[in-house]
Amino acid sequence: MSETRRKLTTIFCADVQDYTRLMGTDEEGTLASLKRCREAMGRLIESHGGRVINTWGDGLIADFPSVVEAVRAAVDTQNELAGFNARRPADGRMLFRIGINLGDVIVEGEDIYGDGVNIAARLQASAAAGGIVISSTVYDQVRNKVAVGFEFLGPLMVKNVDEGVPSYAVKIGDAREETPHAERSGAARPQPAAVMAAAKVETTPAPGGRRLYGVLGVIAAVLIGINLLSWQGVFWARFPVLALAVVAALAWNRDQILYNRKITSLAILALGLAGLNLFTWTGQFWAVWPILGIAAVMGVRWSMRR
Repeated sequence: MSETRRKLTTIFCADVQDYTRLMGTDEEGTLASLKRCREAMGRLIESHGGRVINTWGDGLIADFPSVVEAVRAAVDTQNELAGFNARRPADGRMLFRIGINLGDVIVEGEDIYGDGVNIAARLQASAAAGGIVISSTVYDQVRNKVAVGFEFLGPLMVKNVDEGVPSYAVKIGDAREETPHAERSGAARPQPAAVMAAAKVETTPAPGGRRLYGVLGVIAAVLIGINLLSWQGVFWARFPVLALAVVAALAWNRDQILYNRKITSLAILALGLAGLNLFTWTGQFWAVWPILGIAAVMGVRWSMRR
């Protein structure tokens, strides 16, 4: 029998907006997208010191010893998933809603229970698609420590809690996550709010993407131009252009959530070594040895994935 105890913790709840509709449209594609998004969310939760407690259906619950890191993990998650959704059709986006609460919970084994969890789940249900809603206990801890805006939403009515729980929407960047007043009293979410949130995600560029690619492309074009205008029989620009291509690939890898980032980074490094070998070809494919070592590391990492 597991020992029952209590602790004060930060509860992070998330689920997918319109998950039933997505499953009805494309079960296999939706499950694949859900898996990729959960892997990205789990990685970000762990990187901020959190722990995924449980997953069910389209839902996820985690807890954090730090309130600040919980909110940062939520913001990073929504920013990263926005980049993923921006590349998908409007009716196929997987938009998560996140609720965060700081409260005292009952711990039984690896699970947590109690009003603190129920409040986090209710906050999550009231969030806009792609948005974050936090309780006032979280807001009091993070309002001067996280570089985001907040909008007071009023009291949120929660079952078995006598008084409404004051709640705040987290405003990420220029986006304004809005929750209709009707939801403060437990009414169903009006569809226009979800549509507006989806439209905002559609126009959000992938983090660190297009601007950097444009700059690298201009630099590469200038180097090639200089090489051609000062031609002396040697195409020396191929080396810096290769380096710029590797930088661009690593920048893309930083923002993508389709594949395991560490494994993809190793693959990019291997391709860079192969390119360098070809550009300095002397009749020997020396890059085969470091590429073989990288492939071995990739194989080990792949086999150890959870």
